[in-house]
Amino acid sequence: MPATAPAFTGLSAFPMTPASEAGRVDTEALQRLLSRIAEAETNSIGLLGSTGTYMYLSREERRRAVAAAVECVGGKIPLIVGVGAMRTDEAVALARDAASAGADALLLAPVSYTPLTEDEAFLHFEAVASATDLPLAIYNNPSTTHFSFSEGLIARLATLANVSAVKMPLPKDGDFASEIKRLRAAVPSNFAVGYSADWGCTEALLQGSDCWYSVVAGLLPKQTLALARAAMAGDRAEAARLDALFAPLWTLFKTHGSLRVVYAAANLMGLFNAKPPLPVLPPAADAMPAIEAALAALEDADLEA
Repeated sequence: MPATAPAFTGLSAFPMTPASEAGRVDTEALQRLLSRIAEAETNSIGLLGSTGTYMYLSREERRRAVAAAVECVGGKIPLIVGVGAMRTDEAVALARDAASAGADALLLAPVSYTPLTEDEAFLHFEAVASATDLPLAIYNNPSTTHFSFSEGLIARLATLANVSAVKMPLPKDGDFASEIKRLRAAVPSNFAVGYSADWGCTEALLQGSDCWYSVVAGLLPKQTLALARAAMAGDRAEAARLDALFAPLWTLFKTHGSLRVVYAAANLMGLFNAKPPLPVLPPAADAMPAIEAALAALEDADLEA
């Protein structure tokens, strides 16, 4: 049995994809973000995820983003590339683009306008998974795709060659341990179970999740990695201490949406000068002092116990 794909374990940092109002990717700004992540030594990078606004970019701009990422961090840190698209043939083409550019793994969401059935989602994943030899993670993100994977469908998809992991939303009942146990009983032993929604992922790691797919790690990789390592080591006290430092940011994420907040934060930090793609708007001006204060607390944080 092959080992779990390294890209789907530990802390995976999901950066923004800075672009002009016309959707032209600022590759220099993207590489600045990626260099910070690589320097911090997170376990992987999740390029063109939801935080990377993949659905707002053309195929050509996605190609440019992947090429810039491979040029910057290729061979240094595993690079997961999101390949979600409305049409199956487009997702297949994006998967092949990413593979030929040098990506290490793929992330696929069942993006749709017409709600998908489970059989339709399965066929979509089967086509994309077979388009390359790269390991692929199921992107279970019902808040954006409006499609929820049943545990039975995840088990069915896990039988496909290359489908190696799932990126889960937080369980509604907060019971990570039970959900992880059920999933692991239904999938191969090398299949990785990870979570997103940053404010719940410390507990997910403490309960045995394989991976934290993190928005904030794309912005503050060093601080987030300290938190992730404490949780992965089972050090609940240290994880709680560090997680408390992030609490104001978690509140802002839940209030305004993490995408809006990290764009505003990146501009405040001077990492780039870009706005989220329209029609998404930046947070209102009255939110900016709270974002600035949350950032300052984390930038000055004591990361050592």
